Amino acid sequence: MAERGDEFRDLDVPSLQGARPNMPTLLTFVGAVAMLYLARDVFLPIAIALLLTFALAPVVTTLRRVGLSRVLAVISTVLFAFSLIAVVSLVIALQVSHLARSIPTYQANVVSKIETMREAGSGTGVVSQISAVLERISREISEMSSEVASDDAPPKPVLVEIYAPDHPIQVLTNLIVPLLAPVAMAGLVIVVVIFMLLEREDLRDRFIRLVGYGDLHRTTEALEDAGTRVGHYLLMQLVVNILYGVPVALGLWLIGIPNAILWGLLAIVFRFLPYIGPIIAMILPLFLAVAVAPGWTMLIWTAALFIVMELVINNVVEPTLYGSKTGLSPLAVIVSAIFWAWIWGPVGLVLSTPLTVCLVVLGKHVPQFGFLQVLFGSDPVLAPHARLYQRLLAGDPDEATDQAEERLEEDYLIDYYATVAIPALVLAERDRARGVMSEEQRLRVAESGLTLVANMDDIALEEAEEDDGDDALVEPDGEKEAVAEAGAGQRILCIGGRGELDDVTAAMLAQVLRVEGAHAATESFRQMEPARIRQIPVRDLDTVVICYLNQDSLKHARFAVRRLKRIYAALRVGVALWKPGEDEEEPDLKAAVAAGAALNADFLCTDMTTAAIAALTKAPVVPLATPGKVRARRRLVADRPKVVSLR
Repeated sequence: MAERGDEFRDLDVPSLQGARPNMPTLLTFVGAVAMLYLARDVFLPIAIALLLTFALAPVVTTLRRVGLSRVLAVISTVLFAFSLIAVVSLVIALQVSHLARSIPTYQANVVSKIETMREAGSGTGVVSQISAVLERISREISEMSSEVASDDAPPKPVLVEIYAPDHPIQVLTNLIVPLLAPVAMAGLVIVVVIFMLLEREDLRDRFIRLVGYGDLHRTTEALEDAGTRVGHYLLMQLVVNILYGVPVALGLWLIGIPNAILWGLLAIVFRFLPYIGPIIAMILPLFLAVAVAPGWTMLIWTAALFIVMELVINNVVEPTLYGSKTGLSPLAVIVSAIFWAWIWGPVGLVLSTPLTVCLVVLGKHVPQFGFLQVLFGSDPVLAPHARLYQRLLAGDPDEATDQAEERLEEDYLIDYYATVAIPALVLAERDRARGVMSEEQRLRVAESGLTLVANMDDIALEEAEEDDGDDALVEPDGEKEAVAEAGAGQRILCIGGRGELDDVTAAMLAQVLRVEGAHAATESFRQMEPARIRQIPVRDLDTVVICYLNQDSLKHARFAVRRLKRIYAALRVGVALWKPGEDEEEPDLKAAVAAGAALNADFLCTDMTTAAIAALTKAPVVPLATPGKVRARRRLVADRPKVVSLR
């Protein structure tokens, strides 16, 4: 049982321990959500101040390196940041006031466009029919109201409103009271930001002492990771928004939209809202374009401006500046926006992404909250070979091919088979051996695997036609060219050992050998049956490679090798006993030959690279030994490893 666990650890299958929340963790999570919702008036300014501290901390650090004292660096940074925010807010307020005074002048254009649309629709009769129905309903309601009014009913009392001018103090109170809450929150945020920047190192030490004193390395790494991600996100978000808002303002000014500065500033602000922000920033100028000009040209140009800017920002600017620094999946951004908007309203919508980044960092470094990284993180949660096995098990070779093509943009085909495909098939073989895979599933995996190999034919052909001197096959003794020349024209048969899954690995090896110039063919494992083995055209072959996924197949391999050599003594017969491993070692052909001696085989390989080299190498054939010599050879190599890990 322990050996089986060790084997699965060798496959590097991602462990779900720490990613599966237990009941105490769920209760803690629910309690934290309830506390954040009920005490939002307390936590909201602290959260805003914390994120501003992350954003301003690099500026303070830079000023201190220049030579300013801590207090002077903090005060100057905070003063500049909040002064900039105040100036932007003042400009927006003035622009909104000017726009409000100008709106009545656009009424004629709006009415004209509505009449134009009505006249355009009247030709089809749809608008006129709807208008007629509405008029008929209104007329019937009026008739019913007149019948009711004709009854003898007491006259309705007339409402009389007594007007009294407001006292100046009351007017002042009505103006000031609504502003108290936001002004008080802004002042509280400024004070908290100043103290957080002044006491940043002390707060860091206290946090480490409180939650991570027993593991300083992990806690320090978590703090640095959170600070880097959040600070980078906020800075890049501001840069992206400015690169979006400034061209929008200039474009609207050139088009002729009034208050272009206002719309540019609002575009910068609204883009802090995930997904819906750009839509809100675009709708307002579009409505204004309808109201300003009597025609439709201004509306078309305005819509084109926003569409072009969105395409440029989303496909060029953001991928260049953001990269993968946030570590959030697109779905996580949407879900977090909904969650934080429910908890803290519009302000929570703005803070949703950086707050979720902090949660992902928490899940990355704290095992109890590992499920947060699985849910919201952008890193793959399955190893490549596990993803491939899952797709093969689901009978989806198309997605498996897509994943392989992405991998093959950087790797050679032989490397993909060695590090991804063979380990995936080993997982399948172990599930079959444990009895957890049904017959239908096994056949589905094998069929999907063969389809995957067939889909790789074009890539194999491209690699075979490459003539840039960069070869994927490397011979351990520096004799790559000699091996390649010797392999050209070699007649090699790759055959499955004991099942359909072995046939898939044989097809992979044959494809790799064809890339290297050999004439490689494949046969099913059924051809190794005693009644069919003599049908193999061994006299037309140079080498036969028998492929096995099951590590307990040495006895079966020994009998298969002896049967083939009895048929044709001059035939080279090798065994590929696939054993996945992440540790890449230099292929050792001599070790493979020594390991195969105990089986009376010409070589015994455990990885794709060594198997290809051994099959392509021309070497003297190991003669078929008598039973006595076989026993002596077993005693001679008893101290040697039977299976050598070569990659």
